[in-house]
Amino acid sequence: MSRTAHTSVPVHPLLAERWSPRSFDVSHELSDEQLTALLEAARWAASGFNMQPWRFIVGRRGDQTFKVVSDALIGFNQAWAGNASALVAAVACERLDDGAPHPTAPYETGLAVAQLTVQAHAEGLHIHQMGGFDAEQLVTAFEIPAGFRPLAVIAVGTVAEADLLADASLRALESSPRQRRPLTETCFSGTWGESTVLPTVTGQ
Repeated sequence: MSRTAHTSVPVHPLLAERWSPRSFDVSHELSDEQLTALLEAARWAASGFNMQPWRFIVGRRGDQTFKVVSDALIGFNQAWAGNASALVAAVACERLDDGAPHPTAPYETGLAVAQLTVQAHAEGLHIHQMGGFDAEQLVTAFEIPAGFRPLAVIAVGTVAEADLLADASLRALESSPRQRRPLTETCFSGTWGESTVLPTVTGQ
């Protein structure tokens, strides 16, 4: 299933074709090589002073880690995420070695997840990132140390037909138009709210 974005200028297909499905193929199994490639891509994300504040808790469908991560999801996400091939919790280390706050840890963890996402699409996989989960439940279940905060749970797998989703509202979301705020309302120059002059996207 392709849902290529209609971009104002051409962008790399791995980016234009990225989207976040909820209907995953329950028969798909993630290979060791694919999983390692995703995590390796994340490992090489940009990091200030090479501190690499990201950590990942990785569960594959059928194992105990997957179940524990799934149990921490809100009901809306539990309704579909169990069919994913893997669930990965992204965790940020928000403290430096001396105990001081590490203010860019969430940003850098996001960079690592972004690289994981692009690699997933290069592997023929799809990703759906979720903020709807109980972070404290994950902290307790996995004995995550103080100073570390779960930021997202990432479903990994291959796409199945939208009709396989039991909930009508989920099926509607799966096929709804892909939209983004235009660049003219997002990118500023001179002062806040003053659109950057980009002739190729003027009027969008």
